[in-house]
Amino acid sequence: MRTGLYPFLTFANISFFCGFIFIPTLFGFVEKTSNNPHNFFGIIPAPAEIKIDGGKSQIETITISHSDELSAFASQLIKETEGFLYKKSVSSNTDILIDTLLGNEEYILNIEATSIIIKGGSKTAVQYAITSLVQMVRHNGFPLPLVSIQDYPCFVYRGKHLDVCRHFFSIEEVKKYLDFMAYYKFNHFHWHLTEDQGWRIEIKKYPKLQDVAAYRNETLIGHYNDTPHKFDGKRYGGYYTQKEIKDLVSFAEGRNIHVIPEIEMPGHALAALAAYPELGCSGGPYKVATKWGVFEEVFCPTENTFAFLYDVLDEVISLFPYKYIHIGGDECPKSSWQKSSVCQKIIKENGLKDEYELQSYFIKKIEKYITSKGRQIIGWDEILEGGLAPGATVMSWRGTEGGIEAARLGHDVIMTPGSFCYFDHYQSTNDKEPLAIGGYTSLEKVYHWKPIPETLEPPYKKHILGGQANVWTEYIQDFRQVEYMAYARGLAMSEALWTTPGDYKEFTGRFLKHNDYWKTKGVNIANHVFELKPKIMAGKGKPVKISFDLPMEKQVWHEWSGNSKLGNEFDLIDKGLHHFSLDATTGTSRSVSVMFNPHLATKAKISMSPSPSEKYPGQGPGSIVNGLTGSENKYGGTEWLGFEGKDLDILLEWKNPEDIRSVNLRFFKAEGQWIYLPSSVEIYASANGKVFEQIRLVDNITSTSKTAEVKIQAVLNGIRFIKIRVNNFGMIPSGAQGAGHKAWLFVDEVVVD
Repeated sequence: MRTGLYPFLTFANISFFCGFIFIPTLFGFVEKTSNNPHNFFGIIPAPAEIKIDGGKSQIETITISHSDELSAFASQLIKETEGFLYKKSVSSNTDILIDTLLGNEEYILNIEATSIIIKGGSKTAVQYAITSLVQMVRHNGFPLPLVSIQDYPCFVYRGKHLDVCRHFFSIEEVKKYLDFMAYYKFNHFHWHLTEDQGWRIEIKKYPKLQDVAAYRNETLIGHYNDTPHKFDGKRYGGYYTQKEIKDLVSFAEGRNIHVIPEIEMPGHALAALAAYPELGCSGGPYKVATKWGVFEEVFCPTENTFAFLYDVLDEVISLFPYKYIHIGGDECPKSSWQKSSVCQKIIKENGLKDEYELQSYFIKKIEKYITSKGRQIIGWDEILEGGLAPGATVMSWRGTEGGIEAARLGHDVIMTPGSFCYFDHYQSTNDKEPLAIGGYTSLEKVYHWKPIPETLEPPYKKHILGGQANVWTEYIQDFRQVEYMAYARGLAMSEALWTTPGDYKEFTGRFLKHNDYWKTKGVNIANHVFELKPKIMAGKGKPVKISFDLPMEKQVWHEWSGNSKLGNEFDLIDKGLHHFSLDATTGTSRSVSVMFNPHLATKAKISMSPSPSEKYPGQGPGSIVNGLTGSENKYGGTEWLGFEGKDLDILLEWKNPEDIRSVNLRFFKAEGQWIYLPSSVEIYASANGKVFEQIRLVDNITSTSKTAEVKIQAVLNGIRFIKIRVNNFGMIPSGAQGAGHKAWLFVDEVVVD
């Protein structure tokens, strides 16, 4: 044990004990057990362990003495809260005990009758302890409980990302984002600085990156899937000077947050190519992108390009002291490389099989250069394609498969699957929600996320460093919208990464206190806790049921056709509008209405193969026979089921024979987001489930809108089984968004009359 005396801080009889030691928690996750009594006194994320004495502290005043041992953020918290937390100030001094048994992010907070003691394994841990204490007072109030808290994170990497390329945010706004992160114990900020739509970092050796690449001529209005595309006609852009970046990095260090810059390559490079067209395979001319998506023009892997990127990286490395440099590596179309004689020559001379191995060749050269500078690369999971660079850390965003593969290969992994971690998705199914890219990622879904996939074998779990929430800003035009999309779900993410998530209802109690606090600070934080989120149960051969799992002990009013009923679960039988609401006494009531249109399939038993993608599962197979129609504009939520690159087989079974006259199916179309109509639909019928007769084959399915219906008329008597095969579009063609990838298939209601 090392001992020594340092300057320190006291809160009346609060002592801070600081020690420095590395323990295994720094290199991966910790399996934690806890005797938590489900009362965390307003702290988010919930501490690992709490022991409650049962009494109340006598402390009513807290004394402050500043110290070099405090981080800038800890000092800021004290200053912010002093005005209403402390009645008077009495200085005191206490020696600091170095406790080498505590980890770098581990702290102990003991609140006793007349004293508060904090032990921290480092300056970072002391910051976390002060944050928890301030949260207890700010969100739970005096008197403080008599408790002993021992706290430490599950994961060493707890990240939040911000895209400043699609839409630009000032340094002061980014600092607000970092303050929010620090308050919830995030420790990595992923700063997405270069893109097709704008280059945001000053590179002194290449001034055209500031003069040309940082600005686009106009910006897309509305959603990418809207046709025809419309633009605002306004020049847009900006960039951060190196002086501003140094200031921001220093600000983050004062909050114990590491800043990871992302310089995209070899794809998402159109802005850089507009400034220096000789870096592309065709030589241009190129323009900074004015709409969203993936573009075929990418960096050409020539020595000239690598010299440019090495120069850029030299300046980036000089600005960002942390070990990681993010090099992107995602969504890199290979078409320009396929057409390029230069690329084909590089493939041949280096014994590469194809353009996928050429991408690996590109990444490995960059990785070797960054490693020579004493740094490590992070890349999106596409860097696995063609072979992974030896020292690379992988961010798994296209689900969990890439992360699992990388971990099994011995690489460190940061999990960030889109269905849980993309905060540009809708967070509510309310039609009044502001425009978003798509998807549906609710507060509850984020809260229950587990970063370590269940299918990953125990020896490889150590490679899962943690997770990250991503905020892509195609549809986030200003910082208030960043707050709306990222802050509420950020609270849930902080708990998913810090401590094992527990009781969601208990969490919502703490969430509401924090939400109210941010509202008083003028923050545009979302609150969807009280929204009624119906769970529809169908496809079991029984009446359709609708239920509500509320975060409070409340019941729901159900009103329909002049009738009303109070409860939490109801049968849907009568056709028409069904209205559900909380009673007004909560002060924060919400309501929801559903239009129920029963048909023969709503009383059928359904089975399907394959199961819907975990990214777009709706409410299971029954979602397409529940009598409800999905949104015309949103493919996320509870009604649309998504299938990635796969054909779909549906089987409907009735208990008794039915006379059928029509079978109608509904599909979503959003080719800009890789969602295509099926190539064909086959319908079969059977009286016994053994012998099926084909009723119809429908192909050449088209639509000029976002949805398409396939309507099949037939006279079928005494039918107990309908089998439907929906054939996926197949591979996305060259020139389209997602070219070379398998198309998504989205299906809504299957109506049988």
